[in-house]
Amino acid sequence: MTTETKKYISWTLRIIVSALFIVSALAKLSKGHLLDSPYFAISTFEVKQLYPLGFSESLAPHFSRTLIGIEMALGLLLLQNNWLRRFVVPITTLLLLVFIGHLSYVTFLSGGNTGNCGCFGELLPMTPIEAIIKNIVAVGLLAYLYYLLPKKQKEGNFWILTTVLFATILSIYMLAPIQPPQTAAFSVSTPEETVTDSSAIDSTRVDVAPVIAKDTATVKKTDDKKEEIKAEINEPAKHKSGYTQYFSKIDTGRKTLCFFVPGCDHCRLAAKELTELRKTNKNSPEISIIFMNEEADLIPDFFKEAGAEYPYKIIEVIPFWKVLGSGKDTPGVKYLWNGNEFKYYWGISDQKFDPVDYQKLINKSYAELKK
Repeated sequence: MTTETKKYISWTLRIIVSALFIVSALAKLSKGHLLDSPYFAISTFEVKQLYPLGFSESLAPHFSRTLIGIEMALGLLLLQNNWLRRFVVPITTLLLLVFIGHLSYVTFLSGGNTGNCGCFGELLPMTPIEAIIKNIVAVGLLAYLYYLLPKKQKEGNFWILTTVLFATILSIYMLAPIQPPQTAAFSVSTPEETVTDSSAIDSTRVDVAPVIAKDTATVKKTDDKKEEIKAEINEPAKHKSGYTQYFSKIDTGRKTLCFFVPGCDHCRLAAKELTELRKTNKNSPEISIIFMNEEADLIPDFFKEAGAEYPYKIIEVIPFWKVLGSGKDTPGVKYLWNGNEFKYYWGISDQKFDPVDYQKLINKSYAELKK
């Protein structure tokens, strides 16, 4: 192989691997298009990829920005000649091997090949197996590049490497500044006990005559009658859902609680389907919405497309992902009855909101739901 051929092949390999790293870094800062909503994208990456690994809320923002900065730096440094064979190529290979090990471990623990690995953020979803294959190919390309590069190549100036590294990391912090802890963040806890509140029972649902005690001799009969009334009530006992700080009556009666992003097309479709359902089904529960504070100025347009307006609250990006639930995605739609969760639709795949299924669900009595 001639020197010119080696040079041509090595540059081709450098450009390919460089592009993988640069696109990967930019994708983690993008929602739907490159560099679209960097804070939203990087917060999503933290919640979905780093929190499950055990990163704390204080550490995750710094680790994510540093990691993306390193990816960007390595992508750029592959296109220059300083310390290329001795440092840049080995470090890039090592990072890919770490990614491969991590993805293999995650795939083994999950027992499958589902979800987005986060390599290209939300811009280019990729399963763990696809990411592993991509990284193995990249390692092979780098190994061949290492073989092609001249062994006695002049190392050059190491300060160029450090300058590029710190510049890229700093640029990530500037593109997606870390926001202070959200004081309004709220978490949903599993109810520890059942709270029965007879005053909250919808009397219109109980077709029984009231029992009035006339004297002390009838007290026992009255108590027995009350027990019979409770047995006939076709609704679940009240539970604390954890959402009352946003909607005070959310734990009373039948409710539809939604988790939407104002600019999300799938969320708008779900809202529109719920509106149509309310028009045709008298049993359709009241709707309340928790919006992510991302493009909140689009909320009026959201309701216009949905065909109706509903009570809503807005919470910040990271608290929103937390309350949505680990591993969940938007749009989220919950069916609650007296604070009890009977169905949770989420995402746009197997668990996505199905208006036909939901209509069947809300038409069921409590006795049917318990089966």
